[in-house]
Amino acid sequence: MSAPLHPTLAEVTARIEARSKDSRSAYLAQVQAAVTDRPRRRRLSCGNLAHGYAACGGDKPALMAEVAPNIGIVTAYNDMLSAHQPYADFPDRIKAAARAAGGTAQVAGGVPAMCDGVTQGRPGMELSLFSRDLIAMSTGVALSHDLFDAAVYLGVCDKIVPGLLIGALAFGHLPAIFIPAGPMTSGLSNDDKRKNRQLYAQGQIDRAALLASESAAYHGPGTCTFYGTANSNQMLMEIMGLHLPDSSFVNPGTPVRDALTEAATRRALQITALGDEFTPVSQIIDARAIVNGMVGLMATGGSTNHALHIVAIARAAGLIVDWDDLSAISSAVPLLTRVYPNGKADVNHFAAAGGMGVLIGTLLDHGLLHGDVSTVWGEGLSRYRVEAGLDGGELVYRPSPENSHDADVLRAADNPFQATGGLKLLQGNLGRAVIKTSAVDPSRHIVEAPARVFSSQQELSAAFRAGTLTGDFVAVVRFQGPRANGMPELHRLTPLLSILQDRGQKVALVTDGRMSGASGKVPAAIHVSPETLLGGALGKVCDGDIIRLDAVAGTLEAKVPQEQWHQRPQATADLSDNAWGTGRELFAAFRRVAAPAESGGGVLLDL
Repeated sequence: MSAPLHPTLAEVTARIEARSKDSRSAYLAQVQAAVTDRPRRRRLSCGNLAHGYAACGGDKPALMAEVAPNIGIVTAYNDMLSAHQPYADFPDRIKAAARAAGGTAQVAGGVPAMCDGVTQGRPGMELSLFSRDLIAMSTGVALSHDLFDAAVYLGVCDKIVPGLLIGALAFGHLPAIFIPAGPMTSGLSNDDKRKNRQLYAQGQIDRAALLASESAAYHGPGTCTFYGTANSNQMLMEIMGLHLPDSSFVNPGTPVRDALTEAATRRALQITALGDEFTPVSQIIDARAIVNGMVGLMATGGSTNHALHIVAIARAAGLIVDWDDLSAISSAVPLLTRVYPNGKADVNHFAAAGGMGVLIGTLLDHGLLHGDVSTVWGEGLSRYRVEAGLDGGELVYRPSPENSHDADVLRAADNPFQATGGLKLLQGNLGRAVIKTSAVDPSRHIVEAPARVFSSQQELSAAFRAGTLTGDFVAVVRFQGPRANGMPELHRLTPLLSILQDRGQKVALVTDGRMSGASGKVPAAIHVSPETLLGGALGKVCDGDIIRLDAVAGTLEAKVPQEQWHQRPQATADLSDNAWGTGRELFAAFRRVAAPAESGGGVLLDL
């Protein structure tokens, strides 16, 4: 039995609903106008339909009968991205499962899926955040054929899942089930990988040794095993009710994984408007589900990228969320997991400790989740207090353990690793920013030191190589916002700053760019908004200014006399190199109109 809802969660939910009253009503009215209790393909002309069925082989008679539901598959498959490589055979498995259950399925379309691990520190990273909205638009194109009564979404990684969900919400009249592929099995530990990166940065091992280390960590199909954005996505989809229960962290290519995929297909057929369990995605993603998602992020020390994505997802559902909501929830929700970079365990260890069933259970027991929500598995989040298994080759669910199997990885809400959540809002005369506190030692939650100002991550890297980053300092890396260069992740700076920190220097990072969901250890105030290019206060910072980053008080300030601060000119930078190469010229229109970070950093402004 769930405990009464925590008053802070109730308050945040109520204020989201109040501020979103008009936009949510307009969204739901649009959704309702699109609902029909007949197969959607009946609305098309015979010529339209013939084009849609022409190559469907044995499924053509069922499609032409215009009676059974038809699932659209939107896939982010490619075999360069390890997390998505397992999706190669998912469409055939989904089609077979749909056929066996009396329905049909077609691949509606594909969406791009880039790997932030491949593009980290490279020009291609400047396309990463924008790819989220491109994926949403591609999802819209895939579903625009209007042949489908439900959709299943094949995606895992950083911008892919948020983009798919934003696209799915544009078709809010359709049921939507997200089908994960699962994490790769554990290889070289994330902590050992981190140490080898630092050794390489110091010139103590060569490139061949580093490549061997990286390849031992990233060694096979599946999601990277650290708790970055990709695995935060999986947690988010399950706690918001868009995955089947206990499906997020089952390894690829296993019998349970295959059984979950087939069960998701059958469930998608059951919840269309043609049956009596109609559950469109617009019914699932409401203010309660968004708050549950934010709770999950705080309780697990999830990726800072979701300070952007959860805002954009909410807006796609007609809901208005801001960082004050995230901050309030962080103050009420304890940190319950220690998974790298918040600890030494990986997501496989988290799953073995009890995984999502135990996490959801303890949060419900302590009033830290809305239990009265719609999910793809039925009404109520308590349905997710289970673990998946097989009995005679068939998927079965058993109750989750009452307690974690490993309290060093996963704990109950009354015995947390820290009393507050993993993310924190910072604000002051430098703007508003977020910091991931869960991965930073508490002794480093406050840093006050002179600024060292850079206009690119390359400038900071050059200063490191030159040996000029001495003493305590706060690295201010500006002109990294959405309008400047697409807001890339600056994760490549983490090993360099970690080395200096390990030498005893007090260091911190302040930037209007992003950091990887895998980043930790070094205190980093990121997503500083407004961004520098649009007149943000980072443009006034000079070398030597005393910067105070205080994650305890939630402040971010340049300690400069107010009169002097107001009189300072705004810095400028030559950003022409950001405009071309590696496809960046194709995204000029995105850079011109990108929203501020706190509004999601995207380009779909009508959301």
